[in-house]
Amino acid sequence: MSDNLKVKAARGLFWSSVDRFSSQGISFVFSIFLARILDISDYGIVAMIVVFMAVAQAFVDSGFSSALIRKPDLNEEDKSTAFYFNIIVGLACYGILFIVSPLIADFYDEPLLSPIIRVTGLSIVFNSLCVVQRTLFTIAVDFKTQAIISLACTVISGVVGLVMAYNGYGVWALVAQSTISTFLNFVLLWLCSRWRPVTGFSKASFHYLFNFGSKLLASGLLDTLYNNAYPIVIGKFYNSAQLGLYSRAQGYASLPSSNITGILQRVTFPVLSLMQDDDEKLVNNYRRLLRMSAFVVFPLMIGLAAIADPLIRVLITSKWAGCIIYLQIICFAMMLYPIHAINLNLLQVKGRSDLFFRLEVIKKLFGVIVLLVTVPLGILYLCVGLVLTSFVSLFINTYYTGKILDLGVIKQIKDMTPAFLNSLLMGIVIFSVQLFVDSDLLRLLLGIILGFILYGTVALVVAPSDIKELKNILDKNDRKD
Repeated sequence: MSDNLKVKAARGLFWSSVDRFSSQGISFVFSIFLARILDISDYGIVAMIVVFMAVAQAFVDSGFSSALIRKPDLNEEDKSTAFYFNIIVGLACYGILFIVSPLIADFYDEPLLSPIIRVTGLSIVFNSLCVVQRTLFTIAVDFKTQAIISLACTVISGVVGLVMAYNGYGVWALVAQSTISTFLNFVLLWLCSRWRPVTGFSKASFHYLFNFGSKLLASGLLDTLYNNAYPIVIGKFYNSAQLGLYSRAQGYASLPSSNITGILQRVTFPVLSLMQDDDEKLVNNYRRLLRMSAFVVFPLMIGLAAIADPLIRVLITSKWAGCIIYLQIICFAMMLYPIHAINLNLLQVKGRSDLFFRLEVIKKLFGVIVLLVTVPLGILYLCVGLVLTSFVSLFINTYYTGKILDLGVIKQIKDMTPAFLNSLLMGIVIFSVQLFVDSDLLRLLLGIILGFILYGTVALVVAPSDIKELKNILDKNDRKD
């Protein structure tokens, strides 16, 4: 990788991290206060409609963002075509949701869902208006602008949601927070982006974009439906309070894992696309990313599982204690998500969206089987099923990576093993020490401090190169900014 590209990638990783963790960190703070005020069932009601919003958003994008990023000779017709397509699909999706919202409410036997869907669905339209602008910032590896926008949206919408919660608006506080954030994001992206559609709709551009994006759309829909199958099943066969506990556990587990996954997907795809014809460079830089991902995400997830009990009790009170065991299990399920993401990014970089889709079908079929087996056993076993599915998916994802780039599961596991063993040791020590402490706050603080010191000390001995790599990324951004 050239020095210029290294700096570009490092800056991208830095600002994408700032974007994710500053906005998500502030959102996390707001969520603590909201969870203390609102009922558990309020979160369950919102979780019931997440799948419908996610499916609609998948259709709005239709893989066009990835197609634009990968296209080497991107022109104005491509951008304008994607823009008009996004808007048409966004309006169509909102119209469909508006009409079928009473049927969804009947399915869950929750009348309040109909008006909630009609308000929350406006986010689909707002998102459709700024897909291209966001994609162009990503192509330029300009995550600094996106970070500032995201931070502003999070703060303003969070304040609105908190004020509404304090004034007794219940679930509508969560609805308003989400919808206002999306609207502000659309407005600020338009204000900060200089791009405007300057040509009409091009059939040739649409054919290229849809040919590549349609396979990613199919994969995305499968992934979205599968990931939200659990909330659908829990909401239908259990109740909103139990769904609220599950969604809170999943939300906290997603904070480090999904955000790191999102960072890696946003940054690695455009950067690795620049070296798509050089397999040796792809493999070398992928393995660096793999080791760095494991070095960061494994201790975060295992550490979170170890301190889950005092964390929940201190932050959102013991009324949420029912979600602790779910959180501990889901952490191990989501630990490998960033690794999955980079493997799938490699297939996109090599233009093999067909293999991408094939892998998604295989993984989801296995996941559905696990879901059907665990549904009658209870939510606890549903969470265990997630762990099993995640580890099996590692072997499935690496099958074609190994065939295309000689980077199979054995090599990848070898790269990840030092970070995993160090993280596991850290988690066992943290969990064991907590058994001898009574105060929840002291257990939490002791777990965090001890985990940081222990993992860092062992890493200095067994993985100094990973620490050096992380330091280099931070130093490059310090010098640049």
